[in-house]
Amino acid sequence: MKTSDFDYRLPESSIAQAPVEPRDSSRLLVLNRQTGGVEHRIFRDIRDYLQAGDLLVLNQTRVIPARIFARKETGGKVELLLLRRRDELTWEALVGGKGLRVGKEMLIEVIASNATKIIKAKILELLEGLERLIRFSEPIEPYFSQVGNVPLPPYIHEKLNDPERYQTVFAKEPGSAAAPTAGLHFTSELLEVLKRNGVKVAYVTLHVGLDTFAPVNEDNPEEHKIHSEWCHLPQETADAINETKRNGGRVIAAGTTSVRTLESASVGRDIISPYAGLTTLFILPGYRFKVVDALITNFHLPRSTLIMLVSAFAGRERILQTYELAIKEGYRFYSFGDAMLIL
Repeated sequence: MKTSDFDYRLPESSIAQAPVEPRDSSRLLVLNRQTGGVEHRIFRDIRDYLQAGDLLVLNQTRVIPARIFARKETGGKVELLLLRRRDELTWEALVGGKGLRVGKEMLIEVIASNATKIIKAKILELLEGLERLIRFSEPIEPYFSQVGNVPLPPYIHEKLNDPERYQTVFAKEPGSAAAPTAGLHFTSELLEVLKRNGVKVAYVTLHVGLDTFAPVNEDNPEEHKIHSEWCHLPQETADAINETKRNGGRVIAAGTTSVRTLESASVGRDIISPYAGLTTLFILPGYRFKVVDALITNFHLPRSTLIMLVSAFAGRERILQTYELAIKEGYRFYSFGDAMLIL
């Protein structure tokens, strides 16, 4: 198995630059893993495929406005992208700027009590690449509305007029640097229709890091070190999964983040129990899925850990063939793109 096995050519015109309206009017490619059959539908038609007794699992993480512009004490510009909160003042962050070594301070201007003040961010430790451990002089979250910007993926070049379109309608737990994009297609009305049809809905949380966009650079994907992400599977979701399995229903994961959470909670267990903590689970072809029976997902970047995950679920050759078909049929790719339902 080589990383190049998960490569494909995508025309730039196939990369979605803006979401469609309404959310559930995006296209849906339905792939049957057993037969290889493909259907072309609209996302709201997913109600024709989810049955009474199925369990739909959604990631309720919320994207934080983690992109912050600061300056050096000398006046030079700095860009911070907050990745993970360690404690009230300390964050792992990507830091863009020259000469930013341990001990250097960055300045962020905010308005408090009708006066301008400065919040300092000091570099405590050099991490991998451009990542740094930084400590703020006071909590930065209360000032997100002033200084924070939604960190859209690098392949989206158009301005997003409504930041809420990069949030799911069920986003609840702040902490992600990127949206769980499969969930962006759901509307509140569609979820209510599914519930009325007997589909149960449960929630997990996985705070998405930027590694979700990173290509695998190693020739052998098994040598790739996937970044850890914090996830939580609560008791009520564990109970719903176990009940669904006992009754012969299917567990349908909305997005690769839900898959990683569900499968992380299943490691070494026959019955799913609550789980909270970091996951470094890297799902490659050959992985045996223990919880997930069907998957809702977007179309992913070549050579990424995400296309490797969906290839593990549906087969590499079948996924690449389906992607080639999707390109020919004009499907929109990546975060604001169309969706797949893999049964």
